[in-house]
Amino acid sequence: MDINNYIDHTLLKPSATQKDIRTLCEEARKHRFYSVCVNGFYVPLAKELLSKSSVKICAVVGFPLGASATEVKVFEAEKAVEQGADEIDMVINIGMLKSKNYVNVYTDIRDVKVAIGSKILKVIIEISELSKNEIIKACQICLDAKADFIKTSTGFSKSGATLTAVKMIRKTVKDAAKIKASGGIRTLEMAKKYIEAGVDRIGASAGVAMMEELEKKK
Repeated sequence: MDINNYIDHTLLKPSATQKDIRTLCEEARKHRFYSVCVNGFYVPLAKELLSKSSVKICAVVGFPLGASATEVKVFEAEKAVEQGADEIDMVINIGMLKSKNYVNVYTDIRDVKVAIGSKILKVIIEISELSKNEIIKACQICLDAKADFIKTSTGFSKSGATLTAVKMIRKTVKDAAKIKASGGIRTLEMAKKYIEAGVDRIGASAGVAMMEELEKKK
């Protein structure tokens, strides 16, 4: 199990500086992480820094609340792709899901997916805000809207990923979508548990610490 291949090396805090993004990209290149995950503004810088590497660039959209108008999310996603993003992590419209306005939730995701075409779309459902039934419903809508991944959390809500939710998502989507666990995954042991539970990607700011832990064990 090559942990580095699962890691979206993430820096989304509002105070992230250009220097911080440079460090993030250097670490991702060194450890051969799958991608870096950054706010849209930093996509051009990340693209420049990672142009000669295999590390992908992932940009967040409608982040972290998911409450932007669909047209805004679409523009944000298109702009990120135009500037070099390979993947988009968008936040679901949580309020509309909880209002049972499922058509709105569906069109929100579908329109972003249509806009980015063959690029990977991960949909953040923010499990800490949802009931068990709402998680299942969110997953079903994501499948209908042709999302590539379902992502557990932004890491900016009251809690992050849980193994229970990941197992529930896997049971619901089966092999029709991949899963990204994000929020609070800080150790190698924890990452391994999530991979064993069926996740295909891990969003973490602690990827370097995990790789150092792995080196020590070797």
